[in-house]
Amino acid sequence: MKTFTKIIATSAAVVALFFSTNANAQSQKLGIGLTAGIPTNDAYNFVGGVDVRYQFDVDKQLSIPVTAGYTRMFAKDFKVGNATVDGPDFGYIPVKVGAKYFFNDSGAGVYGLAELGAGFGTNSGSKTSFVYSPAVGYAWSNGLDLGVKYEGLSRDGGSIGFFGLRLAYGFNL
Repeated sequence: MKTFTKIIATSAAVVALFFSTNANAQSQKLGIGLTAGIPTNDAYNFVGGVDVRYQFDVDKQLSIPVTAGYTRMFAKDFKVGNATVDGPDFGYIPVKVGAKYFFNDSGAGVYGLAELGAGFGTNSGSKTSFVYSPAVGYAWSNGLDLGVKYEGLSRDGGSIGFFGLRLAYGFNL
């Protein structure tokens, strides 16, 4: 899995470099988002995150987003005998690249998004994980963006994930 994660991270960097060299012919956007979610794993009770998304518009309907940020899964407390113990939170830095497709030709409205990348664990002893994130959302022409997504990552031989709501604001560069 380590090699596969390195391949994904390298691929994301190559795609970002390719599109940045062709950026003069394309529209570019920068967005800042907040995510709140519900984890799919019983060990956690809430997910919060922030991200920055750099988006290259190939045309009005298709964009290539490159996203990086910080996500934290807040652990539930658990009982050991008569004592309540704080569970360990899990934080990671997702770095993803993907494709965003608008279902109308205005460059706003309903869209579908798929992203792949790497999640760099911030906890002591955490490793790099493979991250995938499908989403649907609605982008207004004034820059507001509201999306619903699932983000999953393979971690320590297993997988964890969450369903989240992302609220963002984007502006043209």
